[in-house]
Amino acid sequence: MATVAEWIEGARVRTLPNSVAPVLVGAGAAVAGGGFSWGRAVLALVVSLSLQVGVNYANDYSDGVRGTDADRVGPLRLVGSGVATPGSVKGAAFACFGIGAVAGLVLVALSGYWWLLLLGAVSIAGAWFYTGGDKPYGYSGWGEVAVFLFFGVFAVLGTEYVQTGRVSWVGVGGAVAMGGFSAAVLVANNLRDVPTDRVAGKNTLAVRLGEERTRVLYAALVVLPFLVSVALVLWTPWALVGVVAVVLVVPGLKLVLGKETGLNLIPVLKQTGLAMLLWAAVTTAVLALAR
Repeated sequence: MATVAEWIEGARVRTLPNSVAPVLVGAGAAVAGGGFSWGRAVLALVVSLSLQVGVNYANDYSDGVRGTDADRVGPLRLVGSGVATPGSVKGAAFACFGIGAVAGLVLVALSGYWWLLLLGAVSIAGAWFYTGGDKPYGYSGWGEVAVFLFFGVFAVLGTEYVQTGRVSWVGVGGAVAMGGFSAAVLVANNLRDVPTDRVAGKNTLAVRLGEERTRVLYAALVVLPFLVSVALVLWTPWALVGVVAVVLVVPGLKLVLGKETGLNLIPVLKQTGLAMLLWAAVTTAVLALAR
């Protein structure tokens, strides 16, 4: 039986900035639009966190039963390492999806935008079929696109929309920035796993592109948010303060462009996630103060 510490590690806490940061930016866009609501913002955060942890457990389960994690070089995987049964990990994934669904239902009821239930259903399906089902899209190179959409476009603009009833260009810029950071985290993760994924038949985008082009892709994705900071100057000159997050991007960028491999790339995930969180926090504060 897995310990509490192992369950927490299996939840991949280092990836949680991917779910917190987009909600922050969406809330910042709502403040900028004059429609912020604490209650709805918190519910959106519960939805985002639940889906993030749920997809992490779902990936652990699906990769574990397929044997993809048998020779993994990254952090602990519950099923692949044998510390937890596949059924218990699958159950944990669906419990998280259930929490997210309930919070989402309350959020939709408060906002009155019932069509968003469809978006919620698509998000849960996307979380499961990333590595689940007979033809997981994460095994076909579509993972980064999905992450950009779910943890960028949907998370930011959905958070803004349930509070203001509209989508602003500020929100769209924030969605692009968060999508870039989120996709970069996955790119770094998949770059680390290229050798084992290739052997296991997991054709991620990194496997398809090859290591050299994947490193270039990572660099392009982490630069994207800072271009958004420049664009947001049209709203307020203080938006440039978001560029401070570059201090957390540079160490990881050096590792990626320095052709590090395997375990040496693990810090990149944390550094990219923290840069994402810092950019989101600073930019959200600037949008609120500018209002």
